[in-house]
Amino acid sequence: MYGLVNKAIEDLAISLAGEQTWLEIVRRAGLETVTFISLDSYADDETYRLVRAASEVLGLSSEEVLESFGEHWVRYTGREGYGHLMSAYGTDVAGFLHNLDAMHARVALIMPNLRPPSFEIVQDGTERFLVHYHSTRAGLGPMVTGLLRGVGSLFGQRLSVERLARTEDGAPHDVFAVTIMAPVPVDG
Repeated sequence: MYGLVNKAIEDLAISLAGEQTWLEIVRRAGLETVTFISLDSYADDETYRLVRAASEVLGLSSEEVLESFGEHWVRYTGREGYGHLMSAYGTDVAGFLHNLDAMHARVALIMPNLRPPSFEIVQDGTERFLVHYHSTRAGLGPMVTGLLRGVGSLFGQRLSVERLARTEDGAPHDVFAVTIMAPVPVDG
């Protein structure tokens, strides 16, 4: 995975529990580096080890860490210079999700080792759609749950996300039911 992913995990850990907690996560993950470079490639195993270590240090399940990370990823990448790219690929949740594969293809131009997932969106009513998530990486379904909620926040909408099929249970890919619940209230 690219260093941008590991840097986002660092950002999440520091925002939740501080710099010392991040250093403990890196130590428990058995990594020699504390600093990741966004556009450098790192072994997937390093990222998985960071997630496991974050789970131990923060006292959360790996699923909870991944879900929190998924939601955080949307905000983090927006702050790190990818917000304009995200806004170019949709003006609402459904439109953005329909264009995720195209956005990943664009990102692959600057990240040639990118192995992005693929998303198929199937409308299932006016406010409900199914998201079919295909990935060569195992165990990231909980992250997608968080990503989907993060995308909802990006467009000012609260989403209900239910994971209907799991690769861990033998399904060929993960499937999520996403329902647009309501606009997110604006703080006045």
